[in-house]
Amino acid sequence: MRDKLLTRFDPLRLAIVGAGPCGLALALQACKALPHAHITVFDARPADKDVSLDPRTLALSLGSIQVMQSLGLWHILQERGQTTAIAQVHVSQQQPSLLWPSNQDPWVTILAQEQGVEQLGAVVSYGSLVSVMQQAWLQEVSLQPHRLTMCFGTPVRGFKQVRTPQVCGVEIDADIVQTMDLAIVAEGGVFAGQPDLLWPEGISKDYGQTAWVGQVLLSPTAKPNVAYERFTPNGPAALLPLTDGAVIEGGPTGRRAALVWCVPNGSQDPISELSSAQRLALLNTVFPSDVGHIQQLSALKSFPLGLNAHWRLVEKGPLVRIGNAAQTLHPVAGQGLNLGLRDVHALLHALSNQPLGAALRQFERDRQPDRLALLAITDLLARGFVKSAPILATLRGFGLGMMQSLPFAKRALAHQMMFGHR
Repeated sequence: MRDKLLTRFDPLRLAIVGAGPCGLALALQACKALPHAHITVFDARPADKDVSLDPRTLALSLGSIQVMQSLGLWHILQERGQTTAIAQVHVSQQQPSLLWPSNQDPWVTILAQEQGVEQLGAVVSYGSLVSVMQQAWLQEVSLQPHRLTMCFGTPVRGFKQVRTPQVCGVEIDADIVQTMDLAIVAEGGVFAGQPDLLWPEGISKDYGQTAWVGQVLLSPTAKPNVAYERFTPNGPAALLPLTDGAVIEGGPTGRRAALVWCVPNGSQDPISELSSAQRLALLNTVFPSDVGHIQQLSALKSFPLGLNAHWRLVEKGPLVRIGNAAQTLHPVAGQGLNLGLRDVHALLHALSNQPLGAALRQFERDRQPDRLALLAITDLLARGFVKSAPILATLRGFGLGMMQSLPFAKRALAHQMMFGHR
C-alpha cells in the first residue's frame, strides 16, 4: 500500500490525544500547516471545566514565546497582564568552593541585553496559557467543522495498529473506535502518575527528591524580572518572577516569585514537618543575597521527581509521542514544555512536505539530538549538583566562575536556554 501523502484528494487524518499546551499548540499549528488534514483532539476533561484556574507556573523560553506570537496569542496574554518577562537569569551554588578567589559564591548571570534580545523568556500560569489556546482552537473548530473536531470528556484507552489492503493506520479506542492515519499522544501527566500509563521501553529513574512549589513575597527592593537558580546540598531551588500581587489571600501585595524547592524525599525531607514560619526562616538561608529578604511564603504543595523517557518517539501504529508523553524531566532547568513545543515544530515541518512514513522517520531523526542533550543536561544538574564532597563543590564552583568569565560559553548556554539544540 502506498505511503500516504497529504493532498487535496487524500487528506491526512490526525488524532491528537491531550488538550494541554503541547496538544493544543500542535492542533492550532496543524490546522494552518496542513490545510486539508482532518484533525481530532481528544481530552478526558469535561467541556465545562475552567482550566484558567490552574495556578501551575510555566517558564517559556524565547523560542516558545515566538510560537505563541505566531499563533496570535501572546499579545492576548500580555494585554491581560498574565505574563512576566525574564530579563536576567542568575545561577549559583550554595556550597562553598575551596580556593575560590572571592568572598561571594561563584555564579553565572545571563542578561537579555547582552544576548541582543528583549527577554530570555517569560513566566505564565498553566491555566492562563491553556485557556487562551483552548479558546483559539474552539474558534477554529467552529469555523471548520467539516475537518476539525474537539472531543471533551473522551479519554483514549488504547491504540491498535491497522494494516489491511484497504486501510493502514491506527485505531483509537475512545467512546467509539475510530481509525486514523496518525495518532499523536501529547498528554503524559506527571512522573508519579506515569506507572499507570503503560510506559514503553525507555529510561526510568526516581531521583528520590520532592519538589515543594508555591509563591513568595519578595522585598520591595528586589530586582524585577530575574530568575534565580540555586544549587544546594539538598537539591536545586528556583525563583521565577511573577506579576505583583499577594501570595496569601488577604495578605499584602508586592513583588512576587514562583518557588520550586527540591529536597530529598521521605525521612530526609527537611521541609515536610516544619511550620510555615520555620519554612520561611529556612528558605531565607537558601538563596543568594541578591534576592533580598523573602517576606512571606504561601502554602506549599509537593510532588515526587523523576525521569521517564522513551527510547523512540515514533512507535508502530503509526503512533507518535511528544512533550511529557515522550519525556518527563526534572524541573531543574524548566525546559519540559519548551522541549515539547520544539517536538511540535519538527513534526509539522516533516509532515508538511513528504509522505507520512518518510515524515515520521525524519521527525525521529531530527528530534533525537535536542532531546537527548537536554535529558543528559537535566539529569546531570539534578544529580551532580547535590553531591557534597568538597572537591566536587570546588570543581562546580570553578565551572560556574569560568563560564561567567567566558562570553562565548555564556552565549552558548543562553542559546540553549532560548532555542534548544538547533
